[in-house]
Amino acid sequence: QVQLVESGGGLVQAGGSLRLSCAASGRTFSNYAMGWIRQAPGTEREFVAAISWSVSTYYADSVKGRFTISRDNAKNTVYLQMNSLKPEDTAVYYCAVRRGGVWSTPHLTDYWGKGTRVTVSS
Repeated sequence: QVQLVESGGGLVQAGGSLRLSCAASGRTFSNYAMGWIRQAPGTEREFVAAISWSVSTYYADSVKGRFTISRDNAKNTVYLQMNSLKPEDTAVYYCAVRRGGVWSTPHLTDYWGKGTRVTVSS
């Protein structure tokens, strides 16, 4: 059974930084891409970033230049370094996994974590 466990969310002031982590278990994740999807209250889920096994990456335009996704294949862990945070980044951030290369559509996700909340105050 695949499990994705997120950590690192919290409250931060605008302009600050946070680092999210997601540890995956339950299978071999070679040839699986990992990523982050967020959902703010009253909005649809938004794809944030993804990284393939071979470390190709995808970023949403809204986070390019501010967020960096990385992964440690030996630890089956994906990270999201978030810098220059804005109030509009406030959301629940979900770890996501999909077989194959990077993707950018939330409904194509194979596995989901339970989410970690990020709140950015102005």
